Amino acid sequence: MQFRQQALAKLQSPEELDLPVRFARPQGWLALSVTVVVMAAASVWAMTGSVSSTVSASAILTHAEGSYVLQSPVAGQVTAVLAQEGERLAAGSPVLKVRTADGDTYVRAVSAGRLTELATTIGQIISTGANVAAVENVARASDPLYATVYVPAQNASSIPADAAVDLTVQTAPAQQYGVLRGRVKSVGRAAQTEAQISAFLGDSQLGEQFTKDGRPVAVLVSLDRSSGTESGYTWSSADGPPYKLTSMTLATASIRLADQRPVDWLLP
Repeated sequence: MQFRQQALAKLQSPEELDLPVRFARPQGWLALSVTVVVMAAASVWAMTGSVSSTVSASAILTHAEGSYVLQSPVAGQVTAVLAQEGERLAAGSPVLKVRTADGDTYVRAVSAGRLTELATTIGQIISTGANVAAVENVARASDPLYATVYVPAQNASSIPADAAVDLTVQTAPAQQYGVLRGRVKSVGRAAQTEAQISAFLGDSQLGEQFTKDGRPVAVLVSLDRSSGTESGYTWSSADGPPYKLTSMTLATASIRLADQRPVDWLLP
């Protein structure tokens, strides 16, 4: 009965057509305007803006030709060590003197380079083909350093040529000296095995370390040179470390990938 009375009262009331109709309050119009502006700005940014991304990977400072493992051509006892780690050797330079059943002989450097590791000591018995040293292939002291970055294979294809690279060097804390600058020189065509990496670096432990998460692709990075720093290379800080960099120094690389438009993420 109550609802009937309300309906009859409504029918008897005037239509009030002369009163203005309020579609929305000012606060509502303000919220709608802000939403439209934000959506328009987001659409413009998605079409014209860009987003950069990076890939991080382990790296090592080397010379471009890498290293080789020096093996003994004879079996016998080491009676003299004729070179020291860090010493520069000419091709054919004697490294070890070995006493064999046929007399004394020498283990010599195959090509010019820097002796980075000795794996034998005086008095040690070695067999034919034993690894006795590692020699870095570098002809001149002035030859520049490079960084070899071992990138996961699934990320290598996205690395553009000449991409910027920042290197956090193990012997130069980034908090104090900044990061080392470089550019991608080349990207390997195939993933490398532990044996390939060990042969290039002259160190089986490094080969194992760089392949512990799978076979990586080697990315060669040329370091930006600078005459104004002690190291001879460009850093994110003004001076960098007050000493020279040496090869076989470990680092962590951050490689900048090609910029992408946000809209590309939505398109197939």
